[in-house]
Amino acid sequence: MSALNKDILKKGFSKLCTAKAMAELYEANFKQVSKYVHATSRGHEAIQIALGMQLLPQDYAFPYYRDDAMLLSFGLEPYDLMLQLLAKKDDPFSGGRTYYSHPSLKDDDKPKIPHQSSATGMQTIPATGVAMGMQYIELQGISNANVIKSDSEESLKPITVCSLGDASVTEGEIAEAFQMAALKQMPILYLVQDNGWDISANAAETRAQSAFEYAQGFKGLEAISIDGANFIESYEALGKVIETIRTERRPFLVHAKVPLLNHHTSGVRMEWYRDDLEEARSRDPYPVLKQQLKDHGFTETEIEAIENSAKAKVQADFEKALLAEDPKPEDLFTNDFVPTPITEEQGTRAPEGAEKVVMVDCALFAVEELMKKHKECLLYGQDVGGRLGGVFREAATLAQKFGDDRVFNTPIQEAFIVGSTVGMSAVGLKPIVEVQFADYIWPGLNQLFTEVSRSCYLSNGKWPVSMILRVPIGAYGSGGPYHSSSVESVITNIRGIKIAYPSNGADLKGLMKAAYYDPNPVVILEHKGLYWSKVPGTQGATSVEPSEDYVLPFGKAWVLQEIWKQESVETLTIVTYGMGVHWAYNASGELDMRDQIEIIDLRTLFPLDEDTIMKSVKKTGKCLVVTEEPSNNSFARALSGKIQEECFKYLDAPVMTIGSENMPAIPLNSTLEQTMIPSTEKVKAKVLEILKY
Repeated sequence: MSALNKDILKKGFSKLCTAKAMAELYEANFKQVSKYVHATSRGHEAIQIALGMQLLPQDYAFPYYRDDAMLLSFGLEPYDLMLQLLAKKDDPFSGGRTYYSHPSLKDDDKPKIPHQSSATGMQTIPATGVAMGMQYIELQGISNANVIKSDSEESLKPITVCSLGDASVTEGEIAEAFQMAALKQMPILYLVQDNGWDISANAAETRAQSAFEYAQGFKGLEAISIDGANFIESYEALGKVIETIRTERRPFLVHAKVPLLNHHTSGVRMEWYRDDLEEARSRDPYPVLKQQLKDHGFTETEIEAIENSAKAKVQADFEKALLAEDPKPEDLFTNDFVPTPITEEQGTRAPEGAEKVVMVDCALFAVEELMKKHKECLLYGQDVGGRLGGVFREAATLAQKFGDDRVFNTPIQEAFIVGSTVGMSAVGLKPIVEVQFADYIWPGLNQLFTEVSRSCYLSNGKWPVSMILRVPIGAYGSGGPYHSSSVESVITNIRGIKIAYPSNGADLKGLMKAAYYDPNPVVILEHKGLYWSKVPGTQGATSVEPSEDYVLPFGKAWVLQEIWKQESVETLTIVTYGMGVHWAYNASGELDMRDQIEIIDLRTLFPLDEDTIMKSVKKTGKCLVVTEEPSNNSFARALSGKIQEECFKYLDAPVMTIGSENMPAIPLNSTLEQTMIPSTEKVKAKVLEILKY
């Protein structure tokens, strides 16, 4: 007989009965609850409860969308889950914004649950980021404000748990997470619940091996396979694994075979396609645990009392949840961002006696100052470590000054680089990460869009992601089709992130500092051609290095060249950013029109300083938007449309846009590259065209 005590068995059975009763109630009240799609844990309850009962408040957990039994075992009530099921205003996780069993939790007495999306497997990278953050905190001796420990558990180190379905393990991003966990020996448990199905595709159709077999390929990731429908076996096996992770600080994968006894979701019914229902029902964990209670001396009367109590609780909570208040229309507009403390320009932009430095060094010095001041600040990405310090020398000397634990190379894993910041931020760190070239940001967009950008909004403000993503961008020196792209139109279509695109070193340093103190995710697009001002006409990108306390708020454009409206003279506003600022400034000088052309350097693409733009265009009556991107369907073209819409009655000519030619890629040959992208000469021609109106 198992050594588990009767209290554990009783609690486990009570939670299982509750989860089962909830699934049955949802099915019985399908017309009321089917407005919003949901899934339940039916068949998976034993392994989920066995895990949840053994986690502590200092632990971090990433349940997935079928894990309502796990949430019950954390101490949540059916009522809490039902508020989310019905998308009610007081849903404790998201305020009615996201699906059932998509938790976000930061209660003192429960495991911490950062937000995660519905995208299967995508939670694995943020979860591994939490484990990486735990490891860093231990190495640096940093306290974590998000971890609340009870007196009796003070000495137990936290672990991270990531829950997965076996089907999701085929995702490429899972491999990135496993690779890093194994490489760095992180304190994480991957719990894979294998019910043999994707949606309608089964394991035989879609998987060459189980998750247990797959894990064997990652040296340093220990794996076991268990019967996840047996509560006692699950509890005891998980207990040993959790104890090992707490003490030895290394990763494990537990592969738990379970039956799926309910629909994939309320919208995809099992009877439509399942041919294994009888076999699955024969492995139901409920009668197994019920028998285990009898084996440990529980009477039928005691068992019935537990069952009836669970059913009554579920029914009462459901009736209460039905009456709960729905969100109001104005509730839509909250918690997209956390307020930033940086709202005004502060510090000295051009200290007396300071020398001019190139743009890349302004950023380097900003990061160095931040790392000196804040132990929570760390930098990682491809080739930023001590041997090279970045392919643009943007991290030169940092590893030597701050150590390989704070400045380190990652594998070639853009998704991990971006998505791990969710977990790092969740444990109170401030990661600065880099995608080596804008052309290679695409594998990271899934994490940036799905996890990073939506975390604050969908957790109803509980889990903003505080991170900086640096992206070298733009065409420079015949970089060719895979090192020259501009991608800002894609990035600006991701809501929930802030985006900077500076044109000079002082702005880059001030914005980098503001980004660090901003509790929201920030992408900084840094033009490679401005880093050293080697491109003719870009000397203006060099700057006197601002003081250490200099910060430049997001959303404040710079009127680089201001003019006064003269009735007898044609005037024009040029709105631009990045390299476009230099083309515009040089064009106005070569045309001898600096008293006719007002130039606005946006500095940040989101938030966007619309007031400064519209005020200028209403004054000048004409506008040109300059971008390096191909102009069709671009951020610049959308901005042109916005300007035209708001300033129409003030305009003396259509708002025009100039950008690169609308070709699929920037060619390697220097003649073709120059033909592709804008230039001072091309901007001059466009200015003259507009002024003729």
